Amino acid sequence: MTSISKPIIAIMYDFDKTLCAKDMQNYRFIPSLGIKVSEFWDYTNKVQQEEHMDSVLAYMYAAIKISKEKNIPLKRSRLEENGKGIDFFEGVTDWFSRINKYGEENGVTIEHYVISSGMKEIIDGTQISREFKNIFACEYLYDENGNAVWPKTAVNYTNKTQFVYRINKGVLDVSNDDDLNRSMPDDSKRIPFQNMIYIGDGLSDVPCMKMMKSYGGKAIAVYQQLDEKVKELLRKDRVDYIYPADYSENSGLDKTVKDIIRNMAISDKLYEEYSRQIKKYE
Repeated sequence: MTSISKPIIAIMYDFDKTLCAKDMQNYRFIPSLGIKVSEFWDYTNKVQQEEHMDSVLAYMYAAIKISKEKNIPLKRSRLEENGKGIDFFEGVTDWFSRINKYGEENGVTIEHYVISSGMKEIIDGTQISREFKNIFACEYLYDENGNAVWPKTAVNYTNKTQFVYRINKGVLDVSNDDDLNRSMPDDSKRIPFQNMIYIGDGLSDVPCMKMMKSYGGKAIAVYQQLDEKVKELLRKDRVDYIYPADYSENSGLDKTVKDIIRNMAISDKLYEEYSRQIKKYE
């Protein structure tokens, strides 16, 4: 692990159905277009299948096309405003301050990150956006009139792992591929994989969850309703733990994340002592 005065632990979250109960677009954005939620996703699926298109790019295209047809400008400010309508799971709004405080009490700094296939602009408009060190999500490029014209960033299910590497190396600018791909000794990486926790809700998060399992981090699946798909994640060793999506104090999720943080903090202290002795007696 990296020898630094105060270790950093990264907690990474999917967003939809992990921090809130449904897809973020379903709260206010799609209804604001004057169509039913089911109509929007049916059209998206049709475009995806007919054009053999990535599912994330398909929904971003659908949003632009329908907005133009409805003569409703798709502007950043409008998307951010839609973020105010998102309802979060129990305990989410004060989760970050509680976990940060617990980290401080154990001698570590906690950083929170979002890695989502949802819309960054909507997340930016939520009451919890300020809690995140960085938000990696789909985002639009806007023209001189402020209208969305093209996907600037698209985060699909398989390329989510790229952003875990970015957090690991401290290369948070998505346009900086040179530093991301540059070889770097493990002890110079900003946040070791062993100091990472990934929290997601299902199959779309499996690549990141498996990455955590392979590299020494921890993976947690949260659910609204316990079903066979969730159980399979645990049975097939894709996650370390499964819990209801309850972030309130003393919930199962809360207790386990704190236990993980304490264990990571102790591991860092032991490694620091090991490194100190190696230098002293070499």
